[in-house]
Amino acid sequence: MKIAIIGTGYVGLVSGACLASKGHEVVCVDVDPAKVAHINDRKPPIYEAGLQELLDQVVPSHLTATTDLKKAVQGADISLIAVGTPFDGDLIDLKYIRAAARQIGEALKDHEAYHVVIVKSTVVPGTTEDVVLPILEEASGKKAGRDFGVGMNPEFLKEGEAIDDFMYPDRIVLGGIDARTIGVMAKIYDVFPDVDVIQTKPRTAEMIKYTANSLLATLISFSNEIGNLSATVGVDVVEVMRGVHLDKRFTPIRKDGERVIPGFISYLAAGCGFGGSCFPKDVKALIAHGAGKGARMDLLKSVISVNADQPARMIEMLKLRFPDLAGVKVAVLGMAFKPGTDDIRESPSLPVTQALLEAGAVITAFDPIARHEAEKVFPSGVTFVDNLDGTVAGVDAILIMTGWPEFRALPALLETTGANPYVVDGRRLLAKDSVRAYAGIGLKAEPVA
Repeated sequence: MKIAIIGTGYVGLVSGACLASKGHEVVCVDVDPAKVAHINDRKPPIYEAGLQELLDQVVPSHLTATTDLKKAVQGADISLIAVGTPFDGDLIDLKYIRAAARQIGEALKDHEAYHVVIVKSTVVPGTTEDVVLPILEEASGKKAGRDFGVGMNPEFLKEGEAIDDFMYPDRIVLGGIDARTIGVMAKIYDVFPDVDVIQTKPRTAEMIKYTANSLLATLISFSNEIGNLSATVGVDVVEVMRGVHLDKRFTPIRKDGERVIPGFISYLAAGCGFGGSCFPKDVKALIAHGAGKGARMDLLKSVISVNADQPARMIEMLKLRFPDLAGVKVAVLGMAFKPGTDDIRESPSLPVTQALLEAGAVITAFDPIARHEAEKVFPSGVTFVDNLDGTVAGVDAILIMTGWPEFRALPALLETTGANPYVVDGRRLLAKDSVRAYAGIGLKAEPVA
């Protein structure tokens, strides 16, 4: 099929490259000529594992990029809207969605063939039918359901694992205004046989996406609240959660005796908080949407509250060893909100690093991928280093903020150098007895006299 994708951010470019690799003809559209040039030169403007290799494979044979939205839409069977939906503190901002819908509608005005417009961006329930559809009709002068179709197809991509998630989906959700729309949408995914497909209405598809992300965020905040209590009463949350995980309702035991470890178990672990472009924004947006509809969202409000307080636990544990942080040499390990990505949006590292700066600490920092993004936020006051040993050399304390596998080498490195910094583990990445001075989320830390 011929597919136009509006927006070349994380969702748009990954989706486009994956669909192109499956044989579809894809044109990615962006207003930024520099991004378009990068894509056509096989240079991904974002970091995602495997994306470079995919672009090398599909550009230009099955994927090209352009700034000409009208030409791309008129040459396609389907348009996917994959623009950003930032949260402005009260509601998600639909200005990019509205602009894309209007431009697509204008392109359809003198386009004779039936065309399906699919919202791929994460939007609150009702947006596709109550916002996008009317704009398309107004701008095109045509009628949805008769002249063109409108649908919603949420993405379920984890940063750092997005290509595998797209290429090997656990489910495909197709929300369309009518059977014809859903039929066209389904053709996109004919190349993914034996995958569970849900065919439903657009607002149900929208709600599925928000519910999935909100549930995972809730698991994290629940685990963090238990971790904070565990530290208070003197038990180790890692041991507590292991006992919980072994409930066979969470980790079933097969008839051959092997235990199945579902992926969601990784969300039932205490840490220094969740971040990224999805969980914080989506939970806040659902709270705001619920409030606008008169629905109390007390649980999700608590999820956000717990998460907002969690990074401060790192500073609290650090101050047990160093009550006055002025002049204390601190290494911050990890700036990305999770391993496998250069995305630092809402990363717990940001407020922690800012608090260290304000307290007068001397900061070195290392992230295997996200240095260039972090330097935009901290252009001064933080010394960024490109390797682990250089980052921790001569420091008084080390904060592990991101669970990069590279950081597991820290105990061996410290053993080799003979250094004895205070290690505060915000991801419980290390065994608590692997370094001489250790504190971790969900573990009681004692003040030092």
